[in-house]
Amino acid sequence: MPIYEYECGGCSRRVSLLIRRIASPEAPPNEAPRCPRCGSAELSRLMSRFATPKSEDARLAAAADPSQYGDLDENDPQAVARLVKRMGDEMGEDLPEEFDEVVDRLESGEDPEAIEKDMPDLGGDDGGDDDFDF
Repeated sequence: MPIYEYECGGCSRRVSLLIRRIASPEAPPNEAPRCPRCGSAELSRLMSRFATPKSEDARLAAAADPSQYGDLDENDPQAVARLVKRMGDEMGEDLPEEFDEVVDRLESGEDPEAIEKDMPDLGGDDGGDDDFDF
């Protein structure tokens, strides 16, 4: 059973509906899909995005693709934030709260060195030399 996206003519919102069967044009109005927010039957079907699952190897290969770094200015915190966010999305894993905080601070233009000083435990405490380098 597919899920379709519609734009409601009644409340102008985008809604997703699970359609159990396709309504024919001659179907009575009470069988046509209705907006769950306002009840209107004035729905226009939208083209939806879809996702395809990727293997972990495919995600890692995409993250390692050098063409993704062509526009990276390592001296621009906002560019670094965009890259980090893209890589986090590509990995498809839940990342710790600190990740979001660092990205938000980078996006606001904050200096990476200042972030690293404020958050000294970002790199973990494994005794190694693998601090976050921005």
